Amino acid sequence: MTPTAPGVAPFGTHSSGETVQKITMSDGTLGVAILTLGAIVQDVRLAGVPHSLTIGTEDLAAYEGPMASAGGLIGPVVNRISEGVADLDGQAYRFERNQDGQHTCHAGTAGTHRKIWTVAERSETHVALTLTLPDGDGGFPGNRTVTARYALTEPGTLEMQVTMTTDAPTWVNFANHSYWNLDGTATYAGHRLTIDAARYCVPGPGDLATGEVRSVASTPYDFRQERTLAPGRDAKLDLNFCLSDARRAPQRVLTLTGGTSVRLELETTEPGVQIYDANGIQTGGAVGHHGEAYAAYCALAIEAQGWPDAPSHAAFPSTVLRPGETYAQITRWRFAQT
Repeated sequence: MTPTAPGVAPFGTHSSGETVQKITMSDGTLGVAILTLGAIVQDVRLAGVPHSLTIGTEDLAAYEGPMASAGGLIGPVVNRISEGVADLDGQAYRFERNQDGQHTCHAGTAGTHRKIWTVAERSETHVALTLTLPDGDGGFPGNRTVTARYALTEPGTLEMQVTMTTDAPTWVNFANHSYWNLDGTATYAGHRLTIDAARYCVPGPGDLATGEVRSVASTPYDFRQERTLAPGRDAKLDLNFCLSDARRAPQRVLTLTGGTSVRLELETTEPGVQIYDANGIQTGGAVGHHGEAYAAYCALAIEAQGWPDAPSHAAFPSTVLRPGETYAQITRWRFAQT
């Protein structure tokens, strides 16, 4: 399949009354569609492959509802904050407790994946989106400016650059939350996965990081050598793999290969990658790109980010951003058919 020609088109009208746009980029090898709602990666097409590589829908209501995280750029703090409270410079901040009425997940209703971004610039092979977050939005301090730039930088490669500045000390931890199924099948069974991580954050109740970090050796979470995935039979996956102790130059950290020999290589600056097996995914009956209904294990979420719940664990790499500093993430997805 040839990637769709680049352009801009209305995607629908948001419940706020604003128009959501769909921006399509293509370099002839890779075609990617981005929504102004949530900076969502809505569709990814590799030339010669007759299906999308990521889950998505044409149903805007689904992106406002149960599929809000699918493909979205989640911030200002992705993942969970235990008890919905954190301390910064001696001051306690409280956030929406939208998980089990107890914890904060994906910044609650203030999450950036739920907001409509502004197109700052675009071409046939890139788009830059901006967003302003006011002080106190969702409980998070600081007037913040965020830019997300998606670009096709070379054949088969999608690059995402996210930057943020603030006028007051705050936390920042962004992640793209795309779900990947490289075969276009009902589940990702048969996909092969490698992760360059020797440690993981031990999850506890509610899938929150407990603060303990363990070696992956002799655990179900050792993916240092390629392993074939068997969803429903493997150990549950909803945890962070520790790639490093701080942000660094982009490194190749993960490879996912489908049974159709489509390969995804992930490069990132981030010190962690959260893997979620979609065992409890909710889509509200939304129809996918090819008329399919998504269900458990339909695709694998791969979320490059800082370690989760860092505000609650002083030993984790810090996610604090201060005035005069710039948060900068680079994540690249490289696709090929071998």
